[in-house]
Amino acid sequence: MFRRLHEAALIAIEFEGRVLQVAPHDSVAAALLTAGIEHTRTTPVTGAPRAPYCMMGVCFDCLVEIDGMPNRQACMTRVREGMKIRRQDGTRRLEP
Repeated sequence: MFRRLHEAALIAIEFEGRVLQVAPHDSVAAALLTAGIEHTRTTPVTGAPRAPYCMMGVCFDCLVEIDGMPNRQACMTRVREGMKIRRQDGTRRLEP
């Protein structure tokens, strides 16, 4: 579905335990879409899968957990070497 228009030196990120080689200038959302990841979160009520939609920070459909921090917008966050990303399933856990 998505493909690179040019070659770039790649960096390694981790998505749910799977190491992905991605371009260092990509947003997390673009990197995941290019890697074939079909959804980045599920809805709290029905558990329906959601994927990046607007790619400019308006819709919040791309929320993921990045390095242990929930509710991060994948489309607004640039990848960095060693980043650990997980899907955000349902509602986030609230700390006391």
